[in-house]
Amino acid sequence: MRVDLAALVSAWPFLMKGLWFTLEITLVGVSGGIVFGSLLAVARLSQNRLLSGFATAYVNLMRSIPLILVIFWVFFLVPWAIGWFTNHGRPVAVGASLTIFVTFVLFEAAYYAEIVRAGFRSISPGQYSACEALGLSKLNAYIYILFPQAIRNVLPILLTQTIILFQDTSLVYVISATDLLGAATKIAQRDGRLVEMYLTVGVIYFIFCFAASQFVKQLQDRLSYGAR
Repeated sequence: MRVDLAALVSAWPFLMKGLWFTLEITLVGVSGGIVFGSLLAVARLSQNRLLSGFATAYVNLMRSIPLILVIFWVFFLVPWAIGWFTNHGRPVAVGASLTIFVTFVLFEAAYYAEIVRAGFRSISPGQYSACEALGLSKLNAYIYILFPQAIRNVLPILLTQTIILFQDTSLVYVISATDLLGAATKIAQRDGRLVEMYLTVGVIYFIFCFAASQFVKQLQDRLSYGAR
């Protein structure tokens, strides 16, 4: 197999544009997923059965459905639903980018919720009693005392889930979004360079994921050493 380096060089700017969109998806999915997931985690721990039941049902539903199916649902069904609720009579254009951002936040929140909930459960019950003794409201107790401890306890797992999220962004190509894999696919189909493009994308994914996994490993070692 003869590798055309000139073709790879000419395709590089387009690949980098796709990589940037992949990183945007990851950033939005992580930030929105952790925020929404933390709310779900608190709801699951709530004494309110209705609130806890809703959060539990949501988490179990999202964790039982493939991400690619959720992408299709949001991309094809949500425009129809918005059109129906607003009496437009036809689907309302949502756009691939907005669809992807919303999908990843909603989907990843279910996974981050379970991770954050495990973090809350790892906190000593005495911490909860101390917050009550100090007269802190539940909101202030979670924000200033409990949430920072919970995140610290599960930080390596949160980062590992983020690596998985980064890999899952490759699924957005099914709605013709130009992420890293989508950009490589379009170039490969245009120039007939399937092997070169997919090898290049594989190397890029490997570099990012391997570097992130090594960082997680070092972080675990530091946290384990600090806990001794």
